[in-house]
Amino acid sequence: MSVASQQAAASLAGSLSRGDVAEVAGLIGGYVRRTPVVTVDLADFGAAPGALTLKLEQLQHSGSFKARGAFTNLLRREIPAAGVAAASGGNHGAAVAYAAGVLGVPARIFVPEVSSPAKISRIRSYGADLVVEGATYSDSFAISQRWIAESGALAVHAYDHPQTIQGAGTTGLELLEQAPEVTTVLAAVGGGGLLSGICLACSGTARVVGAEPEGAPTMTEALAAGRPVDAPTGSVAVDSLAPRQVGELTYEIISARAHGVVLVSDEAIGEAQRLLWERLRIVAEPGGVTALAAVLSGRYRPEPGEHLGVVISGANTTAVDFTR
Repeated sequence: MSVASQQAAASLAGSLSRGDVAEVAGLIGGYVRRTPVVTVDLADFGAAPGALTLKLEQLQHSGSFKARGAFTNLLRREIPAAGVAAASGGNHGAAVAYAAGVLGVPARIFVPEVSSPAKISRIRSYGADLVVEGATYSDSFAISQRWIAESGALAVHAYDHPQTIQGAGTTGLELLEQAPEVTTVLAAVGGGGLLSGICLACSGTARVVGAEPEGAPTMTEALAAGRPVDAPTGSVAVDSLAPRQVGELTYEIISARAHGVVLVSDEAIGEAQRLLWERLRIVAEPGGVTALAAVLSGRYRPEPGEHLGVVISGANTTAVDFTR
């Protein structure tokens, strides 16, 4: 990341606002679901009593919040004849494939070999061209860039683009409209698109805290270094929360506006998945429950009277198999 690109990202980050997110919400409202919230007591999960509101984005079109950013990109940007292309751990690819199908746009999706069968199957079901190649998301991204250069297709970035960020931010906007009593919002961090969007949406209204796996501490290491840097990419949530680096733009937004990022073990993520199913009969993928895991494991400890809002961000998982 050069000094010039860092300055450009900082300037752009400073220009983005809650109003931008609200404008996007009006644009995409006819294409995405206003997903429900459910408020429970943390004691239901065996934790100390306290108010917890879950934003159920696993019920969104394509199985995750990513549909919001996908529609924002496709509706706001000029689409060439070659269509669109996206690299993804799986959820973003499914969202772009879904949005492209709805809008009648050609799409080619690149995913790494670690993508879950559930995500690959979902992408194929939406009719997009699918390329499964590369060991990690970063590898698939590099492959997609070559295709984009050759074809002239429009790149739809998974997290580091204003339209993607603003679309993701509508999740936070809805949450605060549905549960205005929420004082702190927690969301998972991969490349940072969801968390940075929520930072915009909740500006001046609620605190925002990120959570990421210990095995993929991309934002934690970026914050320590003062810029995006390469980080490990090993975690049970590798197919959704493990890019090699966070984005330049998402870094600038989160470093300026989030109240912190906590790390969560794979064991805590698995336990959060189990408890979410056991206590509420809600199924979510590992990356989708990472923010909840931060609370249930004690990595984030709410203050007395604090009302937590937690985004359950996705459910593209093979945890449920009705053929068994």
